[in-house]
Order: sequence, then structure tokens, then C-alpha cells
Amino acid sequence: MGSLLVLSRSIDRINEFVGRNVGWLVLAAVLISAGNATTRKAFDLSSNAWLEVQWYLFGAVFMLAAGYTLRRNEHVRIDVLAGNLAKRTRDWIDLFGHIFFLLPLCIMMTYLAWPFFWRSFESGEMSSNAGGLIIWPAKATILAGFILLTAQAISEIIKRIAVIRGLMEEEHGHDHSVPPQVEAAAEMKDGKDA
Repeated sequence: MGSLLVLSRSIDRINEFVGRNVGWLVLAAVLISAGNATTRKAFDLSSNAWLEVQWYLFGAVFMLAAGYTLRRNEHVRIDVLAGNLAKRTRDWIDLFGHIFFLLPLCIMMTYLAWPFFWRSFESGEMSSNAGGLIIWPAKATILAGFILLTAQAISEIIKRIAVIRGLMEEEHGHDHSVPPQVEAAAEMKDGKDA
């Protein structure tokens, strides 16, 4: 199990690095959007390429940060139900969900994204819009995003098994069984009760 935990920590570091750095693409998208809007209104100039760059950047942020979001436990949960369950029960639910739902979906999407990207890359597929961009970089981010999410799902499975077996404590600041908002509310309540 020790070598699996080393693998898990490596995957976590990769997704942390990607997630923290991909945020800069949001700034680039905002600047491009503002510049495109300004030139359209002020000079009556517009470009499909600039519009597509915005879409590519937004898509890249969404796809490449999915693994980071899972790592940080920021995905949507049904807190009304999970908040009333014991931590051990939540750990088992997470493990079951990751193994039987998340991991198969990620593997299937990665499998399907490869030919989707490769055909576009080989053919040099271009946007059908006048002045549009090549398509394969956007399709590559779909593939990369699902690869990162698959890896993070594997990491979460390893950590969940280790926590259930008592081989490791929950990572400080990353209680995967309770979303950060619920944890913060519980801490505030505990502070008032003291």
C-alpha cells in the first residue's frame, strides 16, 4: 500500500500544479474578450479567431482543472444526505462512487477522446467559421482533462482505501467526506458553542 500512496501523492502534486496554473487562462480569456469587445464597438472590427480563442481558453480551464477540483473536494455533492452520515459511511460511499461510477466514466471518455483528437490532428481540422482556428488543440484539452481526472480518481480511490483501513489520516484541510462549505459551517458552529 505504501507504493500506492506514493503514486497517489505524485498524482495529487501533478493535479495541484496544473490546477493552480490553469487559472491564468481565465485572465487571458477575460483580456481577449475585453479587447475583442472594445475593437468591435470602437472600430467595428471583429474576428472569429479571437472568439474561438476565448472558447478554447474557457474549455481548457474547465477540462484541465477537473482533476484539481476532485482533489480539492469541490465537486457537487448532496450535502443534505452526506452531512447526516457517519464519516466511515461517507468514506465507503465515496469509494463505491469512485470505483463504480467516476473511474469507468473517466476511462470511457479517455478512450473515446483519443480518436476524436487524433482524427482532428491528422487531418488538420479547421473551424467552419470564416477566419476560425484549428480544432485539434481544443480536442487535445478534452483528452488531457480526462487523463488528469482519471489519474485523480485513482488517487482518491487509493486514499479512501488507506483511510478506511486506518493506514492514513484524512489529509489536513482536505476532508474529502465533507465539502469545504459544510466543514467551515461546522467550525463556525463549534466556535460559537465553545
